[in-house]
Amino acid sequence: MAERFGGKYSPQGSQSGYTPMQSPFRAPDTGGQWRATVLFLSAFLFLFPAFGDGPRDLLFGLLAGGALVLSAWLTREGLKAEAEFNARNLARSPAIPRKLMGAAMTGVALVLGGLIAGIGPIYPVLFGLVGAVLHVFSFGLDPLRDKGMEGMDSFQTNRVAHAVEEGEKFLAGMQDAILRAGDRALEKRVEQFCAQARTLFRTIEGDPGDLTAARKYMSVYLMGARDATVKFADHYAQTRDASARADYEALLAELETTFAEKSTAFLSNNRSDLDVEIAVLRDRLKLDH
Repeated sequence: MAERFGGKYSPQGSQSGYTPMQSPFRAPDTGGQWRATVLFLSAFLFLFPAFGDGPRDLLFGLLAGGALVLSAWLTREGLKAEAEFNARNLARSPAIPRKLMGAAMTGVALVLGGLIAGIGPIYPVLFGLVGAVLHVFSFGLDPLRDKGMEGMDSFQTNRVAHAVEEGEKFLAGMQDAILRAGDRALEKRVEQFCAQARTLFRTIEGDPGDLTAARKYMSVYLMGARDATVKFADHYAQTRDASARADYEALLAELETTFAEKSTAFLSNNRSDLDVEIAVLRDRLKLDH
């Protein structure tokens, strides 16, 4: 798909003159989403015909269609969780096996569909078993074991995993808030910032030696970035203030550059000025708010 050219001197380009940094992090690959969509659409094979039959068949048809919709939703969420799991160096297995539950709901839907046909209990059960197996074959199983935690202190690795999950929540809050601004260029800009932040996550996962300092650093920066994004998005959606946009992009650029520097600093265990930088950042964010 073609994209409009944008740059420092373009009419609709960045007002801050910022040149995006290249991050080694790549967004999680959520392959298989189209198959989950097909699974969702297949629910209508039960829903539409159900309204032309008797009350019993109507009930079974609605239940079967609902089971397939639930299966598609569980499968899609399972694919997202698996993609995030694969993107991390250190990750806990999903607490809920969503894809496996989706396979079970597919089986339930096919059992109900077989009962609608009135062919006895044996064949519907066989339909359900075959459908569940085919679902597993198509989408695979959920990650069932933790990754990167073998031989490591469980307390420390759990703290790292929790810190990364906390950071991901802040990033998700930023991406959700910027949607209110109604500006695709800003959405892509926030995505770039999130990618840079995740390089720091991977650094901490690979070397969690000073997690306390890193977690404090991540919490202050990302919470401040999220809060600034929420306030900016609400303001910009109403006013389309170009000056506010330039200030916001400048703040993102500054934070992103600092994240890149800190990724290197944590790798080299150079954290002597961290508390001072955190205090300065708190003051900066207060002024920006």
